[in-house]
Amino acid sequence: MKTREIRVGSSVIGGSAFSVVAGPCSIENQKQLMTVANHVSERGAAMLRGGVFKMRTDPKSFQGLGKDALPLIREAKAATGLPFAVEVADPSHIEFFADDVDVLQVGSRNMHNYYLLKELGKTRKPIILKRGLAAHLKEWILAIDYIVAGGNEQVILCERGIRTFEPELRNTVDLAGAVWAQQKSGFPVILDPSHGTGSPDLIAPMAKAALAAGLDGIMVEVHPNPACALSDGFQALTLENFDQLITGLHPIAQALGKKISRNGSSEQK
Repeated sequence: MKTREIRVGSSVIGGSAFSVVAGPCSIENQKQLMTVANHVSERGAAMLRGGVFKMRTDPKSFQGLGKDALPLIREAKAATGLPFAVEVADPSHIEFFADDVDVLQVGSRNMHNYYLLKELGKTRKPIILKRGLAAHLKEWILAIDYIVAGGNEQVILCERGIRTFEPELRNTVDLAGAVWAQQKSGFPVILDPSHGTGSPDLIAPMAKAALAAGLDGIMVEVHPNPACALSDGFQALTLENFDQLITGLHPIAQALGKKISRNGSSEQK
C-alpha cells in the first residue's frame, strides 16, 4: 500500500520525503526555544515540536508553561517558517491551540482516550498519534478509526517504543511493528527514538534504521543544555548531536532514493 502524504503548512510528511521533527521536550523560555528552533530549521527540520502541557508521572515535576508558551510558539514559527506540533492532553486543548499550533499530538498515555480521539476527528488539523505504552498494533490501528470517523484523515502515526521486560532502555523500539502499521494503514509513520531509547547515543542509530526501513521520518528532542532541561534532559540531543544526526542521514537517504524534507522542499547533501 502506498503511503499517503500529509501536508503540514509548507511541509509534507510521507511520500518520497523523510521528515525530521525536532525541538525541546518542554518549552521553557524564549531563549531556549528560539535557539533550538533556529538551529534545527537551518539544519533541515521540516517541523518544530515543543511541550506546553506536560503529562508527568511525578506531580511535583515541571508541568509546562501553559498559555505563556503561545507567544513563544508564534515567534518561533515566524522566525523559521516551520509548522509547530504540540501534544494535547485534554479535549479543551484543541480550541486552546487552534490559532497557534499546526499539528496536534496524541501522547502515548492518551492513545486509548477515545473521547479525545473523537474530538480530534472533528478538527481539520493533522494529528500525530503516538502508540500507547504497551499497545497492540491492532489497537493502534483501531485508534486511527476514531479520528477518521469524524472526517479527519490527516493522521501521522508515531512509534515511540513500548514498555517491555527490558530495563536497560527506557522503552523497546518496535521497528517491525512500525513498518507493519505503515503497510496496513497506508498512513505515514515516524519514529521517536528519543523516547524509544531514552539514550542520546542510540538516537542516531535508530533514526538511520528508521530511514533504511522505509519509515517517513523521525521526531527527536533537542536542547541547548540537556543537563539543565526541565524535562527529559537525559534523552535530549545537543545542538552538535543534532548536526551529526542530520549529516549521517543524508548518505542513507541518497542510497535509497529518499529525500530529507526541508520546509516544503527537499535536500540531499
